Amino acid sequence: MAEQSSLASRRSSSSASRRKPKKNQIPIGVALVIIIVAIGIYLGTKSGQLALYWTLGISFGVILQKGRFCFTASMRDPYLTGGTSLTRAVLIAFAIATIGFAAIKYGYQSMGLPMPGMSYVAPVSLGTVFGAFIFGIGMVIAGGCASGTLMRVGEGFHMQILSLLFFIIGSLWGAHDFGWWKLNVISKGKEVFLPDVFGWAGALFVQLTIIVLLYIAAEKYEEKRKAQ
Repeated sequence: MAEQSSLASRRSSSSASRRKPKKNQIPIGVALVIIIVAIGIYLGTKSGQLALYWTLGISFGVILQKGRFCFTASMRDPYLTGGTSLTRAVLIAFAIATIGFAAIKYGYQSMGLPMPGMSYVAPVSLGTVFGAFIFGIGMVIAGGCASGTLMRVGEGFHMQILSLLFFIIGSLWGAHDFGWWKLNVISKGKEVFLPDVFGWAGALFVQLTIIVLLYIAAEKYEEKRKAQ
């Protein structure tokens, strides 16, 4: 036993010695920060709005990378690993967005102003279900949604660069044919705006209740998978 442990220790030490030392990435990080700030200042001289977009984009990228936030993973992880922490994080984000957007829209309506974002209230039909199914397959094969793909491209994942390329091609193709799909498929469905059905308080209650139930179900599902 002693000889085996000694042999194993020598192998591990020799393999460790063959590993290349990690490069110091601090100078690269400092240079990137300087470049980001310089670009922000330059954009600020052209337009304050451009500088704001740049700052928000960089901030969202850092948050996504550090939080490992990905909509694909939130739907995929419960089936692959049984973990639902990211799923519950997405549900919390949905709840916060629900309250925020409801407050904004209600405020505009109460002042007699056109509610922002109403152009995104699109008809729902079997086309919506089919499109979501196809998009879900694509996300799993690509290994990430739009945000996750962009995040991993920034991290240097070569496969995600390929996914981004075809994401762009598919988006351009979809935009080119969107008029036909809207006329012949999308417009055949029925628009549903929950405040028109349940009122503002009722719509908020219904949507938050669904989110809470999904959160509880995700938590119970993870506990059940861990107990197996």
